[in-house]
Amino acid sequence: MFTAEDRERIRSELIEAAAADVRLTGGAVTGSAAAGREDRWSDIDLGFGVGDTARLTEVLSDWTARMYERYEALHHLDVMSGGWVYRVFLLASTLQVDLAFAPTAEFAARAPTFRLVFGRAAELPHVPAPSVEGLIGLGWLYALHTRSSLARGRMWQAEYMVSAMRDQVLALACLRHGLPAREARGFDLLPRDVTRPLEQALVSHMEAGQIARAFRVATTGLLAESRAVDERLAGRLEAALLELSAAPQGSA
Repeated sequence: MFTAEDRERIRSELIEAAAADVRLTGGAVTGSAAAGREDRWSDIDLGFGVGDTARLTEVLSDWTARMYERYEALHHLDVMSGGWVYRVFLLASTLQVDLAFAPTAEFAARAPTFRLVFGRAAELPHVPAPSVEGLIGLGWLYALHTRSSLARGRMWQAEYMVSAMRDQVLALACLRHGLPAREARGFDLLPRDVTRPLEQALVSHMEAGQIARAFRVATTGLLAESRAVDERLAGRLEAALLELSAAPQGSA
């Protein structure tokens, strides 16, 4: 298990190495460390601008080799967002290290959690929060698939769909309360009177009755949050959503 001292040492070494890499035009600490919210379990989040986009593959390759050779990386994966490549490493110590690379023109603070530590950054608008309409749309889409999964007797798929539906409800609540709505970052900051009823949307057993119960609770939550932010849209969806969650459970 890594220590806070291990994390700080590795982060400092990576920043020092990046500042010396002439291919990089800027570097930033991102994530919880940039916001002053780092704790025992926080990972390392760093972002870098790449001056010559044609060299991005080369830069990724060199920094990947560094992580494996010097820091005992066990594996990595890439997450893409626009021109950004987030290369996420798992170290043997269980420390997660996220190294993000973007063309100089796109290297900018896309969220408040961005602290420039060397070089320069562009000025671009922050990535917007998910839209109300999009979250409500995902909510009813997952509701449709919950119903069909139950009817087909596919309990694991039904559990997946109803859990995803519940997550859209919580994300809508986050928007309403001015909290981060992506990746469940604001869920634990929601008031208990919001989250407590949705505990009944958790599936405790892989049985049709249990999942159907969770489905009804998630539907109630989706309608409540939809009414709070777009009463007209909620009114249009209400009858269809209630019909979905009241549908027969199938043969399971």
